[in-house]
Amino acid sequence: MDGMSSTPVLLSMPMVPRQRRSPEEVAAAAPVTAEKKVLLAAPRGYCAGVDRAVIAVEKALEHYGAPVYVRKQIVHNRHVVETLEQRGAVFVEETDEVPEGALVVFSAHGVSPAVVRSAEERGLRTIDATCPLVTKVHREAVRFARDDYEILLIGHEGHEEVEGTYGEAPENTQVVNSPEEADTIQVKDPDKLIWLSQTTLSVDETMDTVRRLRERFPNLQDPPSDDICYATSNRQAAIKKIAPQADLVIVVGSANSSNSVRLMEVALEYGAKAAHRVDFANEVDESWFEGVATIGVTSGASVPEILVQDVLRLAAEYGYGTVEEIVTAEEDILFSLPKELRATLKEHGDSSRGLGGRGQRPQA
Repeated sequence: MDGMSSTPVLLSMPMVPRQRRSPEEVAAAAPVTAEKKVLLAAPRGYCAGVDRAVIAVEKALEHYGAPVYVRKQIVHNRHVVETLEQRGAVFVEETDEVPEGALVVFSAHGVSPAVVRSAEERGLRTIDATCPLVTKVHREAVRFARDDYEILLIGHEGHEEVEGTYGEAPENTQVVNSPEEADTIQVKDPDKLIWLSQTTLSVDETMDTVRRLRERFPNLQDPPSDDICYATSNRQAAIKKIAPQADLVIVVGSANSSNSVRLMEVALEYGAKAAHRVDFANEVDESWFEGVATIGVTSGASVPEILVQDVLRLAAEYGYGTVEEIVTAEEDILFSLPKELRATLKEHGDSSRGLGGRGQRPQA
């Protein structure tokens, strides 16, 4: 052993695809006598803010060339991030990781004024892809802090969106993480109090938090308009309608996607016998299909439709070829690209301004 390192060398093992049980084996394990079908939620998947942010990075790569730096994940979806990385996007945690003078895109979740100042100090060129609905909450925070209100920000501490909103008025803001925290939080002046919220929360849990806050602080004011975004509300409404009929709900979305995780929780709360979240169809465990007649399928607001279709193809292999779309709203909102990008596109004769996002039009 003389002259040789004693440090063990770890060799990575190649990934071996998991051997799935056949549809016949699954059916034999727990026979299903009822008709097998899929109830497919609509709306689902990409919202206008996500569409805008993803296309902003794509257009930046197209017009400025790689690398284009992106602070945090542009949206919370593994497939989207990995696809953009392959095209030349470089994802960083903070602006001090970006070379001076380079181009950086701020993610759809928004940033605090401190992050903007940091980018300016490093001479970075910036494209702000913050969702306009998040920007609205930022403006509310600034406005109410200016009027010396205390802001109770309902959301998940550590989430990028909450960090950005909190950063607009840190001296005036407290984060309320859960309904339980509403019972213990202390405020300076209960008569000058307003609540705001993260845009991707469970609608029901948020309103439970507000109810409990108002029991303690009757003069608590509501925000001027809904902070929870239309896409989050619509996707939750769709899965609420499906859940009571579903033996199994599959939510396509990433683990760090707040609205995707909420969809799984809402499905269980509203009667689904089981619910699971996956990033990709290959993460679906075929044992989930045992004894299942009806599968509900939906996806978070940052999920491309191709990933949902992959899940539907897999389900069809196991006998769930009948797909019924459950429509609870039509969405047609379009957001313009970030202003920093629009000027460049105009110079190059690219007329891309509105994007194929979706907005709210509830059905009767």
